Amino acid sequence: MAEPLAPRLDPGAIEGPLYRRWMERGYFHVPARAVLEEGRAPYTIVIPPPNVTAVLHMGHGLNNTIQDVLIRWKRMQGAAALWVPGTDHAGIATQNVVERQLAAEGTTRFDLGRDAFVERVWSFVEETGGTILDQLKAIGASCDWSRTRFTLDAELSRAVREVFVRLYEKGLIYRGEYIINWCPRCLTALSNEEAEGEESDGKLHHLRYPFAPEASDAARAAAEAGAEAIGRLPDGRWCLTVSTTRPETMLGDTAVAVHPDDERYRGLIGARVELPLTGRTIPVIADAFVDPEFGSGMVKVTPAHDPNDFEMGRRAGLEPLNVMTPEAVMNENVPEPFRGMDRFEARRAVLEAFEREGLLAGVDDHRHAVPHCYRCDTVVEPRLSEQWFVRMKPLAEPALQASKDGTITFTPARWQKVYEHWMENIRDWCISRQLWWGHRIPVWYCQGCGETLVLREDPSACPHCGSEDLEQDPDVLDTWFSSWLWPFSVFYWPDETEDLEAFYPTQTLCTAPEILFFWVARMIMAGYEFMGEAPFTQVYLHGTVRDAKGRKMSKSLGNGIDPLEVVERFGADALRYTLLSACAVGTDIRLDHEDLEGSFAPGRNFANKIWNVGRFTLMSVGDEPVRPLPSVQGDLEAMDRWILSRLDRTAEAVSEALERFRLHEVCERLYQFMWGEFADWYLELAKPRLRGDAGEASRQAARSTLVGVLDGALRLLHPLIPFVTAELWNRLPWPEGVERPEDLTVAPWPVSDPAGRDPEAEAELEALRELITTVRSLRKEYGVGEGQGVEVVVDGAEEAFRAAVERQRAALARMARVDALAFGRPGGRGVGAHAVLQNGAEVFVPLSGVIDLDRERERLETEVARLRGQLEGVRKKLGNAAFVERAPADVVERERDKERSFREQMDKLEAKLRTLAEA
Repeated sequence: MAEPLAPRLDPGAIEGPLYRRWMERGYFHVPARAVLEEGRAPYTIVIPPPNVTAVLHMGHGLNNTIQDVLIRWKRMQGAAALWVPGTDHAGIATQNVVERQLAAEGTTRFDLGRDAFVERVWSFVEETGGTILDQLKAIGASCDWSRTRFTLDAELSRAVREVFVRLYEKGLIYRGEYIINWCPRCLTALSNEEAEGEESDGKLHHLRYPFAPEASDAARAAAEAGAEAIGRLPDGRWCLTVSTTRPETMLGDTAVAVHPDDERYRGLIGARVELPLTGRTIPVIADAFVDPEFGSGMVKVTPAHDPNDFEMGRRAGLEPLNVMTPEAVMNENVPEPFRGMDRFEARRAVLEAFEREGLLAGVDDHRHAVPHCYRCDTVVEPRLSEQWFVRMKPLAEPALQASKDGTITFTPARWQKVYEHWMENIRDWCISRQLWWGHRIPVWYCQGCGETLVLREDPSACPHCGSEDLEQDPDVLDTWFSSWLWPFSVFYWPDETEDLEAFYPTQTLCTAPEILFFWVARMIMAGYEFMGEAPFTQVYLHGTVRDAKGRKMSKSLGNGIDPLEVVERFGADALRYTLLSACAVGTDIRLDHEDLEGSFAPGRNFANKIWNVGRFTLMSVGDEPVRPLPSVQGDLEAMDRWILSRLDRTAEAVSEALERFRLHEVCERLYQFMWGEFADWYLELAKPRLRGDAGEASRQAARSTLVGVLDGALRLLHPLIPFVTAELWNRLPWPEGVERPEDLTVAPWPVSDPAGRDPEAEAELEALRELITTVRSLRKEYGVGEGQGVEVVVDGAEEAFRAAVERQRAALARMARVDALAFGRPGGRGVGAHAVLQNGAEVFVPLSGVIDLDRERERLETEVARLRGQLEGVRKKLGNAAFVERAPADVVERERDKERSFREQMDKLEAKLRTLAEA
């Protein structure tokens, strides 16, 4: 006899042993031959690789729980379900962590030197890296850990080099001097997607630039023609006014621009103005980029510190003037008083100087987007720099078409337009980073002949001149340059491996919307460019986990929740179900970090309920053999046929919801079935039969039904709640002569079969449930004691309903404490409690001597008012000609049925009110 199940669920006692068992039996591993030789359909997910230095947070918990649900479901469906895990080397993030360690030791990476620093980072990664993957095991992640990858693995690094060289050879990678996003803290370039714009309250400063004396006449003519940007200073000099949010950059201005067709300023083109504080004069140039309708129609031009100004300067032949160091400190190109100042200190100093000289025209409040480094949150500085870029337009074309023709779908669907807009307006990708940790750019510069070498393997000598004096480009590649290859590099492309043949393309990508452009879009482009097809066909973008106030969880706010603490306190199943039940498509999840007990109560309570249901089942069924359901078919009662029919419908609904990523609906449906139908109703109805009160044949039918339904329910629940379901399923007695799957993890997924449904049994039990619920409600409303029996009179019941209730008299008596049941008019029974069922039948519970007459009148009046409101709503809809003409006929008919039902219920209740008024 098996050891009895513990009275209370202790997640810590079952989760570890179960996970070890799954690992030891290799359930998460799927060989390539399963696809290539056995012909099983592949279902592949590649994990969004977390940073190698990361620790598990609630966002990881949600993302990986969703992926695990999908993988477990497909595994049970018989697919060759492969979930590839791994981590990202995370160039900026990891280097920052190690540099902070060095700073605490009183040293820097420059003190160590490049090679020693990289060795130090490797040591750190080998010691702490991958911690998050071990933590994922605690929440039940069923990854194929034998295929764990790291973006700096030798095989994946080879793929990175291959891609760089191929793109370079096609002319899609180039080196050029452009304005890039620069982080003065991380001292590296950032892509446009890595420089996140944050809405900030700033200032718009209006600066006056005096005209050179020789331009006075042109300035006067422009002013007289109505040019509002032209004015006079107190000393009589003519000036123009420009506006900027970054006044410190005016020290690098090389021109003022106007639109060539702007009549107000046409006479000023070519004139020179004095650049205050610098002793320089700069020209007024014409450029079609300037919007004459925006502001004054005049803009300052700072080619070294603004991307649009850079392009204008290049068209006008202006020499860029860089006025900042990489650390955003004012350099030697600015006047002496400002040198060595931080950019924000220089901003204040420039404004003070303008004010002293009477050149500050004014300051306005101005809300605008200020780019910040996505890693350290430092304000990003546009900077002129020589960098490596990828031409994205040719790569984007097939990826854009894949969305438009439906090859790739997005859930929620609204992200499709966002993706397509980005693809249609894509800009070249800056891929070089001024870091030491990462994939070194595979470019060498020959000091002998000056050739640039772009090679797959490290060279020992220049192939052009034979010189061994080669210098490798000091930069590394953007982290995303390796992760955009993830769907095929994990299978060791460019080698034509069995894994690549079997498992590429993958099927589903599950991630957060924040990296739609960083990662998802680029993976699609890489898939088409290097594999000739999309890397996946379904993109599911889930919501963000936020705190109770709607804020993103972060260390700085102190509002984060540690998933491992939740697992330790409530179990992995509680964590998973809570997250999934709140995971409606397109919405964020809110959890209260100050009330973990309340936040994770949904999952904890449901896991406990499943445990209790399982324990009751095991105790009720006992150790004697269980007969297969087909062998007791003739002995099944309506309640058995009902719950089996409900199970079949639940299986269909759950499968459909999983296909559409509607995980919250999966949770709702399984909760409704497991708790609302199976536990609260079937188990209660079946208790007397399980005791043998209805005879041996009925007992055996109930036992078989109980085991069969619990088996099916546990299979449906397993992808969501793997541990509790597996522990119960392992103890479930098995029908004689039926082959038992080796484990619930690999047990077949329930397949809906409409032929096994029983509408008559469903109708009968639904009617009984409503009647019992109604009587219970009336008893509670009028304070009838739990042990006190009541009489129930049902009037206006159709024959089928009456027959069903008659068959269930015993259940009605036991579950609603009904001592007497009658059909017909309740005449002569005095005052009683009334209710009307959905089928129009009226329920009367005589309460003579115990009823509060005033209270009953008040209740009926409230109910009549409610029905009147519903009736008015339906009539308004039916009175809308557009609705009646355009809505499907069955929808219109349902509304008419509602109208009739509401009217019938109102008529009966109003009659009761009249009766009570006479009482």
